Amino acid sequence: MKEYTIDAKEQKLGRLASKVAVILMGKNVTTFRKNLFPSTKVHIINASKISITDRKLDEITHSRYSGYPDGLKQKSGTIIRSQKGTEELIRHAVSRMLPKNKHRSGMLKNLSVSE
Repeated sequence: MKEYTIDAKEQKLGRLASKVAVILMGKNVTTFRKNLFPSTKVHIINASKISITDRKLDEITHSRYSGYPDGLKQKSGTIIRSQKGTEELIRHAVSRMLPKNKHRSGMLKNLSVSE
């Protein structure tokens, strides 16, 4: 099992998330197979020092839908950052860049984000 440590200091959110998603999918190794679950772990350090503007935080929205009429709940990035921290913003961005299949939850378990 390979482990990677990425320093998030002064990096943009989207570029960092795409790097992490590629590593979690296993696309950075020569033995990449789309149907096999890769065994790589990624540790992100200095998450609070990520470079993100206030304008971008207002554009980011986290949505949940309960399934009922008028059940769509949306929160902006500033609210998420104040309630749950920058780690949740990074985790959500990486989650949306991973493939939407049965391996996604396992890949996200291999991601750890720390201040």
